[in-house]
Amino acid sequence: MASNVEAPERWYLALLGFAEHFRTSSPPKIRLCVHCLQAVFQFKPPQRIEARTHLQLGSVLYHHTKNSELARSHLEKAWFISQQVPQFEDVKFEAASILSELFCQQNLVDSAKPLLRKAIQISQQTPYWHCRLLFQLAQLHTLEKDLVSACDLLGVGAEYARVVGSEYTRALFLLSKGMLLLMERKLGEVHPLLTLCGTIVENWQGNPIQKESLRVFFLVLQVTHYLDAGQVKSVKPCLKQLQQCIQTISTLHDDEILPSNPADLFHWLPKEHMCVLVYLVTVMHSMQAGYLEKAQKYTDKALMQLEKLKMLDCSPILSTFQVILLEHIIMCRLVTGHKATALQEISQVCQLCQQSPRLFTNHAAQLHTLLGLYCISVNCMDNAEAQFTTALRLTTHQELWTYIVTNLASVYIREGNRHQELYSLLERINPDHNFPVSSHCLRAAAFYIRGLLSFFQGRYNEAKRFLRETLKMSNAEDLNRLTACSLVLLGHIFYVLGNHRESNNMVVPAMQLASKIPDMSVQLWSSALLKGISGFALGNTMDAHEAAQMHQNFSQQLLQDHIAACSLPEHNLISWTDGPPPVQIQAQNGPTTSLASLL
Repeated sequence: MASNVEAPERWYLALLGFAEHFRTSSPPKIRLCVHCLQAVFQFKPPQRIEARTHLQLGSVLYHHTKNSELARSHLEKAWFISQQVPQFEDVKFEAASILSELFCQQNLVDSAKPLLRKAIQISQQTPYWHCRLLFQLAQLHTLEKDLVSACDLLGVGAEYARVVGSEYTRALFLLSKGMLLLMERKLGEVHPLLTLCGTIVENWQGNPIQKESLRVFFLVLQVTHYLDAGQVKSVKPCLKQLQQCIQTISTLHDDEILPSNPADLFHWLPKEHMCVLVYLVTVMHSMQAGYLEKAQKYTDKALMQLEKLKMLDCSPILSTFQVILLEHIIMCRLVTGHKATALQEISQVCQLCQQSPRLFTNHAAQLHTLLGLYCISVNCMDNAEAQFTTALRLTTHQELWTYIVTNLASVYIREGNRHQELYSLLERINPDHNFPVSSHCLRAAAFYIRGLLSFFQGRYNEAKRFLRETLKMSNAEDLNRLTACSLVLLGHIFYVLGNHRESNNMVVPAMQLASKIPDMSVQLWSSALLKGISGFALGNTMDAHEAAQMHQNFSQQLLQDHIAACSLPEHNLISWTDGPPPVQIQAQNGPTTSLASLL
């Protein structure tokens, strides 16, 4: 609470000192701090002291109490008075910034926007505040899903930063704009912008930590762009650079020397947050590529780091990171045959979403999608359909929509009596014609779904064509799970056709790949086929007894996990399809789902 007033009165310095002492006490004595600041007005102070004191009171009340109306009153007075005082930029623009935050907290966005626009308009001679307020208004538009307005503001900021000679902050504005363009899927605009950003970042000579943090931002955008496109193999060089970059940052010491250009006084993310983010994109890559043990390892590291950070830092981005990590590890658990653990982690995501309405709004579709995947794993197909239908209603994200539709189609195929709904879905995810997204991975999965349907309908040649297309695409980008699924289904087709040697040639590598992932369902499926194939003397097949024992082991593991999951009170989440997550989940008496599909 530095004063910066001309010839300050002793009474003012004394009251300010007491207020700061009480504010920084452990624990803070906010009531006494407020009393000291309010006492300043008893002395009829000059406008500069009056405005600053209103700002200090508003800030303390906003950050440390629930008295938002009183905080608002003080901040409005600080904003009004400071505009009448010449050369009083810090107080004026900090008041505008905090007041607009408070308006947003009170859902008064229409009051926050004109306030920020006015502050931006009159701050052009103050580079730091002009840039900060542009970022703040762009963020507000982003939260409202008005990405076009946000991109326009970030473009204005980038040009302003260039004019005032801040290439560092220009890069921050451009990278932020690139992030929003990726969210909007405007890939034609993203590519030239990222190329420009790469040049600026490499050419900028400044604080090493700031330079490396720009590189991390740039590489995170590149990696997520590749992963969104389902290009798991192509992304590897970028991901490796990103991991090396975060290692470099962790060895650098924070430089206390402030930049000479006030427009450079920004940080994208703290070092610790960047570390968690790099773990997160590594988990995303491992999950897509089918390296599930690696995904587990990095998730554990990231969650441990998050727990430490959340003890000291209540930043909302940490909860977002935590939810995204849990979403990915839940998918891993369902594949590796740990449904009970996955269900408990789904419940954990529900609890995190209960604490933050915005988090729930952003992740409700993903949460219902995860419940749909869990329902498939325990053979509750009606519930799976209800969960996926709910998720489709809640999402506007094209890739997620395509992923949900693909899984819902698999439910209809298994049910066998939903032909009209199934064909309607398949028309919308036709991999041969107008596929809705550019994702390599999702298009390969769409070919697999077509192959699965053809298999169930007994159209084996058609099924083989679709599955070979899946194999070609999944091999091109190291999509191990899709490769394993396609191989075992091809093996099953050859088995049904009586070509046991060819079946064995497909199933053995499928089993090897499934063991490496590890994918418990594909291992069970492969072992069942190997048990059948082993009855035929083919020379290189597995011993019949060994194959039968392997199948028995996988069956028992999945059965025990199935019973454990269905016995948990959290299993009742499969019935939740409307509104916020249920607060309490009642226990039920044992599993109610069929186990036949596992045996």
